[in-house]
Amino acid sequence: MKRTILTLTTFSALFVSGLVMLASEPAAPTASWDARAAAAYLDGRQDWWMTWPTANRDHDTQCVSCHTALPYALARPMLRAPLAEHDASPPERKMLADVIKRVRMWNDIEPFYPDQTRGLPKTSESRGTEAILNAVILSTRDARAGVMSEEGRQAFENLWPLQFKTGERAGGWAWLDFHNEPWEAPGSQYFGNAVAAIAIGSAPGGYASTPAIAERVKPLAAFLRGGADKATLLNRAMILWASTKIPDVLTTELRQQIISDLTGKQQADGGWATASLVADWKRNDKTPLDPDADGYATGLATFALEQAGVPASDPVVARGRAWLVAHQNHTTGQWTAVSVNKQRDPASDIGKFMSDAATAYAVLALSDAGHTAAQRSSPAK
Repeated sequence: MKRTILTLTTFSALFVSGLVMLASEPAAPTASWDARAAAAYLDGRQDWWMTWPTANRDHDTQCVSCHTALPYALARPMLRAPLAEHDASPPERKMLADVIKRVRMWNDIEPFYPDQTRGLPKTSESRGTEAILNAVILSTRDARAGVMSEEGRQAFENLWPLQFKTGERAGGWAWLDFHNEPWEAPGSQYFGNAVAAIAIGSAPGGYASTPAIAERVKPLAAFLRGGADKATLLNRAMILWASTKIPDVLTTELRQQIISDLTGKQQADGGWATASLVADWKRNDKTPLDPDADGYATGLATFALEQAGVPASDPVVARGRAWLVAHQNHTTGQWTAVSVNKQRDPASDIGKFMSDAATAYAVLALSDAGHTAAQRSSPAK
């Protein structure tokens, strides 16, 4: 009897101890992510962007922002299948209508930023940036349909005359520089031109491999390859993605170096921090950068690795995806990231810009656009 009492006492102590240990450990990550909540967040933010007076442009159109509209255009269609949707959402349709209008009125409509033309409209930062954005939005849409649309072809006809033929930027396009990371900083031309490569390589019908286009792609690949050892790691992740869309962007050694560098920046919790991927960037208001992992860096790094052919079973990708699953806000649907340029109120509309991008890239990484590509990708050499 005494032995039985001791055994029960021991069991009780172990049970209580186990409860204490469980209470002190972080909660286990949610088993899945909420695609419907993510769609609601993205739709709501794009809808707000199109009604914000600051986004208004000529002929009742809106600017295609790199923080909200561009990632929205890339990611929102990936949610149609899991949500059993049969058509684009109303904010998508409005955005596409604006892009198509601006593509068709290219020679008559005012650029996004007239002060950026500097008397040279064919090489302006604003025109170069917009031409790339229009092309990638329409080419990725056309890729899903399997055929190049008239407006998609027109977007490329607007794009090619702006490509630099000579100088240090030969092969690329001018890109906006407002001294704001991560998309409008001095080195952001690598981000922008990676997006151009993605646009060209995504166009259906073998567009990039046609002889005339292939000759134009070669200097673009050389331009991106030249940035592979000097761009920020955030932009090198974009170059890695671009290398899967057009040939000869990266050698095998450069590709492996970027993968290795991204792996080295993964944090212990499985995420990546934007602050650690933008080199020695300093905020304009002198406040310290947030060192914690965030949705934008984690979404982009995970997605770029997936696109480059790193399988979902790889520990780095698996931990990145697990971080994303565990860090979605299931109430708002969003993934969070904060500005690397100044401290902002995260609840404000402007304060959500980085979270807009974070949510879109998280969706790309977690959807079939990410992990299915990892199983079929054959990286361009």
